[in-house]
Amino acid sequence: MLEKFNNIWYLTIFIIHFAGVGFYAFQTIFKTKYFCSKFEIDDTGFPMVRFVGAMMLAQVLMAIYILFIRRNGIVAAGSFFNLVFLTNLCIYLVNSYSLLIDKTGVKSPEKSREGIIAPLILTALSATLCYGLSDKIYLY
Repeated sequence: MLEKFNNIWYLTIFIIHFAGVGFYAFQTIFKTKYFCSKFEIDDTGFPMVRFVGAMMLAQVLMAIYILFIRRNGIVAAGSFFNLVFLTNLCIYLVNSYSLLIDKTGVKSPEKSREGIIAPLILTALSATLCYGLSDKIYLY
């Protein structure tokens, strides 16, 4: 497994990144009431919160498939890694706009920082994976 990722560093980043995504997927799908109360989201928002959680779950399932099942591992999986990076980047940009500029629905600014910090960290981790694994994931 280690040879699939060039070294332990990128394997560790991969695991940390998708564990983080999995953490949010679990919270939004199975601990929806807690997640929504933490961000002061009304109960009517549950379906959309779970909708987003399902998208995160799909990323985690694909990461598990690449890690344990896919014969070639990460080789030629650049589309997946790029999609994950762009998703994280878009979430960061949209949340930054929503929470810092638009401020619609922001009741407690101190609680909203997680919506910017977490996607920024995930963006940095996924960018590191795209760059560091480019010799394997971008094979033509």
